[in-house]
Amino acid sequence: MPIWYSASEFRRPAMRTAKIARKTNETEISVSIDLDGTGAHKMATGVGFFDHMLDQLSRHSLIDMDVTCKGDLHIDFHHTVEDVGIALGQAIKEALGDKKGIRRYASCDLPMDGTLTRAALDVSGRAFLVFKAEFSQGKIGDIDTELFREFFQAFAVNAGITLHIENFYFDNNHHLAESMFKAVARALRDAVEIDPRTADRVPSTKGVL
Repeated sequence: MPIWYSASEFRRPAMRTAKIARKTNETEISVSIDLDGTGAHKMATGVGFFDHMLDQLSRHSLIDMDVTCKGDLHIDFHHTVEDVGIALGQAIKEALGDKKGIRRYASCDLPMDGTLTRAALDVSGRAFLVFKAEFSQGKIGDIDTELFREFFQAFAVNAGITLHIENFYFDNNHHLAESMFKAVARALRDAVEIDPRTADRVPSTKGVL
């Protein structure tokens, strides 16, 4: 008697990976990601605290990330931080492909000691950033705190996501920055995850994102 198998039993998940190489007069960047990874990461941007934040983004999203950047750090860190955001966003967009099966929406309220920050996002194809957070000092280590908004702006625009980040209160500036990256990571993890109940459908009444 023949044994029949459904098509789904033979289906192999598509690789949701991407590699981006971006070179300008200001930066030379290489990014590779795997959306279905374990949070393995390797960061080398030349900006220590920024590497630490990118580590958090990878580890807590479970997205494997390898990021290297050679930037004009003798000028300042602006080009490096913004351009890494651009390249990482492009990689996320490419790895998502047609976005079929993703959960699309997600949010996370991230507590970190005396700090609470929310990240909410929609993998919509419509780039938008709402950023409500005010640092009480201009630098953390050597990095200008104003650059974190620049990173998330570049990331959201190039990934094609709507991203809202809001801090409710904080006990120190290090925790404020880190809570942002962790909250975005956790929301991103949930939003790009494949929902097995809708794995063959784009999560939009339009049929496309």
